[in-house]
Amino acid sequence: MSENKNSTKTGWNLEHSYLQLPGAFYTRLNPTPVATPKLVLFNDHLALSLGLDADLLNGEEGAAIFSGNRLPEGSLPLAQAYAGHQFGHFTMLGDGGERFDLQLKGSGQTPYSRRGDGRAVLGPMLREYIISEAMHALGIPTTRSLAVVTTGEPVFRETPLPGAILTRVAASHIRVGTFEFAARFRPTEELKTLADYTIQRHFPGVKTKENPYLGLFQEVIKRQADLIARWQHVGFIHGVMNTDNMALSGETIDYGPCAFMNTYSPDTVFSSIDHQGRYAYGNQPHMGGWNLTRFAETLLPLLHPEMPQAVNMAQEALAEYTSLYQRYWLDGMVAKLGLFAREKDDESLVNELLNIMHKYRADFTNTFLALTFEETRDTPMSDAKEFKQWLDKWQGRRERQKQSIGDSQKLMRDKNPAIIPRNHQVEAALEAAEKKNDFSPLHRLLAVLENPYAHTPEQAEYAAPPEPTDRPYRTYCGT
Repeated sequence: MSENKNSTKTGWNLEHSYLQLPGAFYTRLNPTPVATPKLVLFNDHLALSLGLDADLLNGEEGAAIFSGNRLPEGSLPLAQAYAGHQFGHFTMLGDGGERFDLQLKGSGQTPYSRRGDGRAVLGPMLREYIISEAMHALGIPTTRSLAVVTTGEPVFRETPLPGAILTRVAASHIRVGTFEFAARFRPTEELKTLADYTIQRHFPGVKTKENPYLGLFQEVIKRQADLIARWQHVGFIHGVMNTDNMALSGETIDYGPCAFMNTYSPDTVFSSIDHQGRYAYGNQPHMGGWNLTRFAETLLPLLHPEMPQAVNMAQEALAEYTSLYQRYWLDGMVAKLGLFAREKDDESLVNELLNIMHKYRADFTNTFLALTFEETRDTPMSDAKEFKQWLDKWQGRRERQKQSIGDSQKLMRDKNPAIIPRNHQVEAALEAAEKKNDFSPLHRLLAVLENPYAHTPEQAEYAAPPEPTDRPYRTYCGT
């Protein structure tokens, strides 16, 4: 087993600003070396955008670095402390860890591993790579995946599984859970230091406001409202919207039990551990508000020295979340219907379509695709009277706007993806990689997901929903 050594000449330009925070927020810690690392996925485009030497990293050098066996020159690795609410219960947590954070996910135990082994298995790491890169291509704020390395060591779950490490790139790993940790376990001065650091890193514009901490809260509210609306526009279900998985930067983070909805139903749940539907598709906007309420509670000592005034300020700011989310959601939905400006009845038009889709069990993505190309005969509600009436209403609404039907169709092509990471396609690619060491299906899937709005013939075979089955699709946490 190799020891951690330093690597040079690969384009790293590392800073360690998180180390300026009080020591309780992290532990200086090197990754645990692994036996025989092998690079199985590498994101050349992302590496180049980060200023890294993609050619040098796409091989043994990258395998050594992205496994933690070798450290980039000048690196000071740390494990980040945080906490959070998991399915409504407060839990102590932690993980390893313009400016970006690089995190090795699955690189070994830390003081915050909760007695776990700190390791990850190959399938979920490949899955995060696929989904996070697909989300990026869909235009949804997200953490990115730079590389996946196999470790050459088994990871023991119910059975021995191949170990792997994912290199995640994020605007930062500061989460609501980071603030919950500070508010519960650290003095107010350290909470303030964390808030100041977050403002400096993500929201420097609020520093000049009369109350920068209120400004911080308001900016986080805006980003979360926008992010969750974007999830809803493509049928993405996060699956584990715990506060430790809510990044203050407004990026989607942690792709454990996530999946994309096929048949439209607000009750859709994929997570194996979400028995009550807490994080169902239709409940995601509400849970975003619940998480923001937990964030507000951490900020109260900073908002005002008098608690009643602090609570009032937080409540007034939080009251904006619902209207912001609704505006962002409706703006995106009317654009998916080729509408450029809002009219007062547009929300009813959208909801009427969704109700029809729900009634006839229509595929979410493919229904909007059929509308885009005016090929609705293949939808399950094509012969339904209420759908024909809705089509007439929609066509009349499009004809009333000053933009042409051609402009409307182009807008719809730009807003309605031809392809999403269909769950059965993802599972097929993962099975080939895990069981047969065949990564070609995975690479083909990644290629067609790179430009979901291209509407190319190559994407058509990946656009079909799965065959009907009585077995519900289930996803699982990956670490």
